[in-house]
Amino acid sequence: QEQLVESGGGSVQAGGSLRLSCAASGYTYSMYCMGWFRQAPGKEREGVAHIRPGRGTTYYADSVKGRFTISQDNTENTLYLQMNSLKPEDTAMYYCAARPQYAAGCLLPRNAYNYWGQGTQVTVSS
Repeated sequence: QEQLVESGGGSVQAGGSLRLSCAASGYTYSMYCMGWFRQAPGKEREGVAHIRPGRGTTYYADSVKGRFTISQDNTENTLYLQMNSLKPEDTAMYYCAARPQYAAGCLLPRNAYNYWGQGTQVTVSS
């Protein structure tokens, strides 16, 4: 059973930056896909960024392209999300997710992921 623990959330002003971390209990490179999702109050949980740890292939939602960067550190079994130029609409609870099974690509919906963290809150004020 993979355990994921997010950290790094907080409150920032628009235009600011945050880096989220997701510490995995197992080896990140053993996961076929890993991703960051977010959920704002009253909205569906949506994918933000995904990565295939074995190859480093990344995928981004259009709303965050050019502002967010997903990365991994396999030596520390940690997934990161660097968020720059934050906007009020980025305000949400952010979740880390992992999938050990094969997938044709890692741009996956939430129900394709098996393991989830507890989330970390990001609040961006205008």
